[in-house]
Amino acid sequence: MTRQPLHIAIVGYGTAGQAAAILLSRDGHRIEVFERAPKLGPVGAGLLLQPTGLHVLWQMGLLDEALAHGARIGRLYGETPAGRPVMDMNYRALDARLFGLGMQRGALFALLARAWRDVDGVHCCSTIASVDEAGRRVRDAEGREHGPYDLVLAADGSASTLRATIARPRLDRPYPWGALWCLLAQEDWQHTGELRQRYLAARKMIGMLPVGTRPDDPTPRLSFFWSLRANEFEAWSQRGLDAWREEVAALWPQAGACVAQLTATAQLARASYRDAVIKHWHRGRLVLLGDAAHALSPQLGQGVNMALMDALALRDALRAEGDIEAALQRYTRERRAHVRIYHFFSRWLTPLFQSDRDFVARMRDLAFAPLGRLPGSRGMMLRVLSGTQRGWFGRQRLPDEFLATLAERAR
Repeated sequence: MTRQPLHIAIVGYGTAGQAAAILLSRDGHRIEVFERAPKLGPVGAGLLLQPTGLHVLWQMGLLDEALAHGARIGRLYGETPAGRPVMDMNYRALDARLFGLGMQRGALFALLARAWRDVDGVHCCSTIASVDEAGRRVRDAEGREHGPYDLVLAADGSASTLRATIARPRLDRPYPWGALWCLLAQEDWQHTGELRQRYLAARKMIGMLPVGTRPDDPTPRLSFFWSLRANEFEAWSQRGLDAWREEVAALWPQAGACVAQLTATAQLARASYRDAVIKHWHRGRLVLLGDAAHALSPQLGQGVNMALMDALALRDALRAEGDIEAALQRYTRERRAHVRIYHFFSRWLTPLFQSDRDFVARMRDLAFAPLGRLPGSRGMMLRVLSGTQRGWFGRQRLPDEFLATLAERAR
C-alpha cells in the first residue's frame, strides 16, 4: 500500500461490514464499527454462497475454513407437490469446477469475526441516525457525534436509515411476502448436495438447504424456509404449530418429518424483504455497501455474495485510485454494472414464486423447466444462479487460479 492509511467508520456489522473491516484493516486502514445490536452476532438461519462469494473468501484466505463447515451444493431442484419438475439446474452444466456452498449464518459470522478481532474498534448499542453533509461525521440516536472520518461505509442493511441521505431512491419498498426460517438437524435427509424447493402455485413454497456445521456445533443442519405473506405472521403464530406442521407434511412428507423437531413457533425467525434501487451510491465521504446499496428479494440467493463482492470491490478501488472521490466512483461503476441485472430478474421472478397469481404460477410450472433446457436460456439461468452474469451479454470473470482451487478442493 502506498496510500496514506484512512480512518474509516463502518455502520453495521453484517456480512458487508465484517468483510469490509477485514479487507480494509489488512491494508492498514483504521476501522471503527457502529452496530445497533447490543451484542455482535448473526441474523438468520442459512445462506447459499455462490462461486462469486467463494471467490471473495478465497481472496481473503478464508475459503478452506468455509469449506470445512459448509455443505457443497451442486444442484438446485424445485418441484410441485405432485413431483412435477419446475426447476433443475446443476452448476456443472456451466463449469465442472463450480459449486455452491450452503452455510449457517452463524458459521460465516464466526469465520469473519475471527479474521478481524479488533473488538476495541466496535461500538455496540450504537444506532447511527445521521451523517453530516460531507460524509465525515456521524451522529448516533443519543445525539453523540463521532468523527471526523476519512470515509464512512453505510452497511446498515435493507432498511438502511442512511440510504436516503445520499439521494432519493428510485425505488424503496417492502415486498409483500416474507418467510419463516429455522435450522433443523439434518439427520437422514437424502438430498445432501442439493437445494430443494417445493411449490404450491406461488402461494406456498418450502425450501430445504443443507448448511453444514458451526465451529461450536458439529451437528450437520438444514436451513428450512417457509414462504408467508408479511402481514400474516401474527395469524400464523396464533394458528398454532400443530396445524402448520400438518400443512407442511401434506405438501412435502419428507420436510414434514424434519419440522417435527420443532416444539414452538418462536423457533422460527421471521424475515421480510425490500426492493431498493438508488442512482447514487455515495455522497461526499459516505458510501453504501451490501443491502443498503441494493436490497432485493432473496429469491436469487445473491444477497450475501453481493455484500462480499462490494467489500472486495471497494478495497480494490481504494488501492487503484489515489483520490477517494475517484475510488468511490470506480467502486460504484464496478458494482452497479454487476448488480443491475439481478435487480431486474429478482423483481420479475419473485411473483412467479411468491404471490397470489395462480395463472402465472401455472405458466411457470409449464414453461420454466423447458426453458431451462434450451441452450441460450439455460446458460443465462446458470450464470444468474452462480452470480456470474454481468449485464445482458457479459460475464463476471473468475480467476483460473481460483477455479483450479475449487476443482482441487472438490476431489
